[in-house]
Amino acid sequence: MAMKSGFIKRIRDIMRMDAGINGDAQRIEQMVWILFLKAYDSKEDDWEVSEDNYKSIIPEDLRWRNWAKADSSGHAMTGDTLLDFVNNKLFPVLKGNDVKDGDTIMYSGIRVTPDTPMKKAIVYSTFEDANNYMKDGVYLRQVIDIIDEIEFDDVKESHAFGFVYEEILRELQSAGSSGEFYTPRAVTDFMARMIQPKLGEKMADFACGTGGFITSWLNVLSEQVNDTLDKRMLDSSIYGIEKKPFPYLLCVTNMLLHDIETPNIYHTNSLKYNLLDYTDDDKFDVILMNPPYGGHEDKSIQGFFPDDLASSETADLFMSVIMYRLKKNGRAAVVVPDGFLFGLDNTKVNIKKKLLNEFNLHTIVRLPNSVFSPYTSISTNLLFFDNKESIGKTWFYRINIPSDRKHFSKTKPMELKHFDECVEWWSDRKSIPDGENFKAQEFSTDFLVNEQGCNLDLCGYTHEEEEVLDPLDTIREYQEKRATLNAEIDKVLAKLEALLPGGIIE
Repeated sequence: MAMKSGFIKRIRDIMRMDAGINGDAQRIEQMVWILFLKAYDSKEDDWEVSEDNYKSIIPEDLRWRNWAKADSSGHAMTGDTLLDFVNNKLFPVLKGNDVKDGDTIMYSGIRVTPDTPMKKAIVYSTFEDANNYMKDGVYLRQVIDIIDEIEFDDVKESHAFGFVYEEILRELQSAGSSGEFYTPRAVTDFMARMIQPKLGEKMADFACGTGGFITSWLNVLSEQVNDTLDKRMLDSSIYGIEKKPFPYLLCVTNMLLHDIETPNIYHTNSLKYNLLDYTDDDKFDVILMNPPYGGHEDKSIQGFFPDDLASSETADLFMSVIMYRLKKNGRAAVVVPDGFLFGLDNTKVNIKKKLLNEFNLHTIVRLPNSVFSPYTSISTNLLFFDNKESIGKTWFYRINIPSDRKHFSKTKPMELKHFDECVEWWSDRKSIPDGENFKAQEFSTDFLVNEQGCNLDLCGYTHEEEEVLDPLDTIREYQEKRATLNAEIDKVLAKLEALLPGGIIE
């Protein structure tokens, strides 16, 4: 594991000397596109052995093996020559543009058609919005040399590098807004284990970020792999969509590092499709995801949704997509913010009514508000539901902050062991009193819909968390609570109006 402790530091120290790198997000993006090309070249070695007449989508001179490595005499491009090659040949071609010398085409830009195999198409989609930020070709050469030291065909070293990459992704949590792409691994691992994957099933994440849920799914499912056929089933069991280019690059690279030869990861917007057009072929056995929350969509996106489910809030729209794309008897585990639980605006109520009445929302796990720190301090919850007839009840379970700390943080994140009590309770469910509140309790669907009015803010924390919310989170939470209060006031006014003989409350 020496590589783990030294790899990132060596690259960080070099990049800090380059005037083109500004902050952690750019450093990580720079590192990852180089990693992608190194890992992809290793995969192409395998494909050339296993496939007759394999031809790379990348022009021969631009393949990693022919420019990143030193030649037989030990010489390699560096300085301005390397910088010119990367900026004016490599990147333009991988982005699909021809490179010319006068009227002569030196290199044809890679072309992707609907018939292009996914394992080749990912080269274009990965580099479509990628950037080379480094301005010093000598420093760039040093970074390339360090990354080229990794031997991806060495199973042990490749496995060890998985931990290194996980550390790279974890650093995104402190890289400004990039932290939104990373869901803590303890959360994704817990959700994947509780969903109980089975070989032959297909799972989806429609906002997959860096691929955390997919990775957790693969890790759990890999325990069932015994032969080559099982491995093929494992490889074909995933489906991801990511709208933003940076996390898409991170995710595809993540899949290559996890030995997924054909990553079914697509660079598009999951919300840009008519909800009513989905057929059984568009549905999945399992959906695991953390829908982006706090974002807003315009009318053009809302138009793809039925009127009663149309919302400007991104998280609400994703909840509808999940319900419409989950197979009959399929299973889902989804992260939602507190605002979804207590929100009582018309769209949220309609979504929750549909979820409670048409699906089996069997469990809601409430998480402490610092699980996603430092990206956000908003409290989150895990919804577990099946696309089958409701059993008429929902269990709530609250996970408390461990006694040895006041909150989770970057240096002391939530760990899988913090779910142990919940896992034990899961298979033997009982109410757990906690003063005037409950740590775990069961509620009927009738109570949740008719008496609570779809306010699912139950088994919450009995005290105010000490950590102060980020200003944007504070505003977001205030807006959600104000919308809920307005909805409650409207309901009361409607009841009063009904009691007045022909009267209208102004």
